Amino acid sequence: MAGCACGFVRAVLAFLLAPALVTLLVAPARGRGGRGHGDWGAAELLPPLPPRENAALVARFVTNVCDWGALATISTQEGVRGRPFADVLSLSDGPPGKGSGVPYFYLSPLQQSVVNVQENPYATLTMSLAETSFCRKYGFDPQSPLCAHIILSGTVIKVSETEMDIAKNSLFIRHPEMKTWPSSHNWFFAKLNITNIWVLDYFGGPKIVTPAEYYNATFH
Repeated sequence: MAGCACGFVRAVLAFLLAPALVTLLVAPARGRGGRGHGDWGAAELLPPLPPRENAALVARFVTNVCDWGALATISTQEGVRGRPFADVLSLSDGPPGKGSGVPYFYLSPLQQSVVNVQENPYATLTMSLAETSFCRKYGFDPQSPLCAHIILSGTVIKVSETEMDIAKNSLFIRHPEMKTWPSSHNWFFAKLNITNIWVLDYFGGPKIVTPAEYYNATFH
């Protein structure tokens, strides 16, 4: 009888908790991926990809719709010193549809990538539409050139005082959680000073875009 009673109690608890568990599983995340956090929201809100023949505009598009990327630096860690070191970093170039093209970061000296760039500021950033609804909608594999991605190379530098508010507003509107990150980590605003750009959005190899072409492209 005791075993039956325990089984009955477990069944009742499972029935009562099921709605709460479903809510947790389907509720939007608190970070940039959830609704109402300055993101593109639902898949239907994502603007169409610019014409693929306009590589500079495609690059600006990818930068603006992506909110994270993989940053590759030169490692300073013992055992792998001098080798490539990649990490995922949150970023933003501004509000949706109004990006500046400048990838801004909110960094801490405690991050290994930051330790790396303090010794060698050269870095390469990759962003892909695989993180948006675009590639899933059309069934493009993340490695397919049709799932457009860009590679930006340059140096990671702290933003100047005059650029501080721009970087802060760009990041906090897309990543509101950053406002609550512990001040003991000594966070600071930085950006990638772009020197080289490659766009892979179709077959036939990467397209080369100059920084001037990139920043002069008008993205709406």
